[in-house]
Amino acid sequence: METYNIKLEAFEGPMDLLLHLIDKHKINIYDIPISDLTKQYLDYLDKMKSFNIEISSEFLIMAATLLQIKSRMLLPKNLVREEENEEDPRLELVRRIIEYRRFKEVTQILSNMIGADEQFYPREPTPIPDEYLPPENIPLEVLIAAFKTVLQVKEDITIPEVIVTREEYNIEDKMKEVLRVLENFNGKILFSDAFKTSSRGELIITFLAILELIKNRKITVNQKHNFSEIYILMKEEKVDEQ
Repeated sequence: METYNIKLEAFEGPMDLLLHLIDKHKINIYDIPISDLTKQYLDYLDKMKSFNIEISSEFLIMAATLLQIKSRMLLPKNLVREEENEEDPRLELVRRIIEYRRFKEVTQILSNMIGADEQFYPREPTPIPDEYLPPENIPLEVLIAAFKTVLQVKEDITIPEVIVTREEYNIEDKMKEVLRVLENFNGKILFSDAFKTSSRGELIITFLAILELIKNRKITVNQKHNFSEIYILMKEEKVDEQ
């Protein structure tokens, strides 16, 4: 005795079944032969019953909807209430099927993307230091190196051979002068701009005054990143980097 194996596909809902029947029988979705589609749909439900597969209420509601549309399509024209803009009874069903197809296509695309991502093993992100954030404190050796650069530039300045009296400089006075210059320039100047004088002795006193102001927390020095310009800022002022 021959045995026949009948495989029933699983569908997520009545719309999934309708879309399957439309694609399988190559039905024009915009001109559905509602009588044929209803028959195919009911045949499938009968197969489910014969295999003792429980039919959910959603499938039964769709069956009732198809039968209602079919009955409206079969009514004689003279019995149908005539209206100027009466819609095709199938139109609402067609809209729902088209919308469901769109969601199904998007779902398939997203599923493929997830499947592609599963082929890669993610790794922990590598911490990358942000070189554009200015350091909170500039080491003294960096300031000394910057001051040596200033001195080398100042070597090219011609100093008069005749000096009548030796000029003496005071650190406290230089501190006041640096603060005054900062006030005149909105609380921010280049490190090199603090050394506008031509005397080596005065340059050294100015540098010592800057160190003293840093120690007393009157000013702060800032550098955007390595090898960039160093700025002097008044401590009480919050000046954005340029």
